[in-house]
Amino acid sequence: MFLQRRMRRVRSRNVQPLLRETTLTKNDFVAPIFVDETAAAPVPITSMPGQSRYPVGSIATVAGKLWERGIRAVLLFGIPAHKDEAATGAYDPEGIVQQAVRRIKSAYPDMVVITDVCACEYTDHGHCGIVGGTRCGGKDLLNDESLLLMNRIAVSHAEAGADIVAPSCMLDGMVASIRAALDDSGYEDVLIMSYSTKFSSALYGPFREAAESGFSFGDRTTYQMNPANAREAFLESQLDMEEGADILMVKPAGPYLDVLADVAKLGLPVAGYQVSGEYSMIKAAAERGWIKEKETVLEILTCIKRAGADLIITYFAYDACGWLE
Repeated sequence: MFLQRRMRRVRSRNVQPLLRETTLTKNDFVAPIFVDETAAAPVPITSMPGQSRYPVGSIATVAGKLWERGIRAVLLFGIPAHKDEAATGAYDPEGIVQQAVRRIKSAYPDMVVITDVCACEYTDHGHCGIVGGTRCGGKDLLNDESLLLMNRIAVSHAEAGADIVAPSCMLDGMVASIRAALDDSGYEDVLIMSYSTKFSSALYGPFREAAESGFSFGDRTTYQMNPANAREAFLESQLDMEEGADILMVKPAGPYLDVLADVAKLGLPVAGYQVSGEYSMIKAAAERGWIKEKETVLEILTCIKRAGADLIITYFAYDACGWLE
């Protein structure tokens, strides 16, 4: 009875704010941005209401609006005009992401620019690296050949001025390989935020429309993780930590808070990625009046932070910062 009365007392309206255990701040958020080499004006993403692909010429303006709202970090995804088997556009010094990095850093030097390091947007088959081999009709993802590609992409992003590179390809040994390539090229201070625990999730569908990164054959289950496997997920993040990752990531965030909490115990900063499907589901339900968007979003973001996330990558970053004011 004593404990029940005490718990009732601490829930009084005037005392609750003093005892709040988890508080969101604007510094928690990373805003993803899609940069489209073929766009002349913003292109709305139909499956992600409120989100667009932006032309590179306006990317500094987009970053400026985020900066004024209090967002201090962005994650860039590029949609190139040309795709090919070798993903040559991904490491082109004049590629879409490289141009975007230079424009943002020139206009907002203190903005932390993170770049997604992968090939799925740049290959004509939509997979995350080089494919070939003797199995599956010569359509295996070749790990070691793809590592060399990721090295070139990461170094090209660093050369453009990226503060953090974020390999999302889930290749074995990707962090160690990229770390060595960056260090050998003189970019020892560029951080690696590894997509260290990336599940083969059904919640990526809207992103694939946004980034034009759908695959033309097979799936990604051989290099992304089974949603049923928590131990494997932890070990993957532990391996990336040992290879030199500076920040770990759990993706998606919301359905995997148990994994996020475990990964946070490793001691490195952890990012939780609230992915496109999570965003779109909330938007769809809110549009129908089934839930309240603001309250739902802030509740979920708070829970992601409570589970151990130091950073939250979310398409709600701009709105959430406004709601926190």
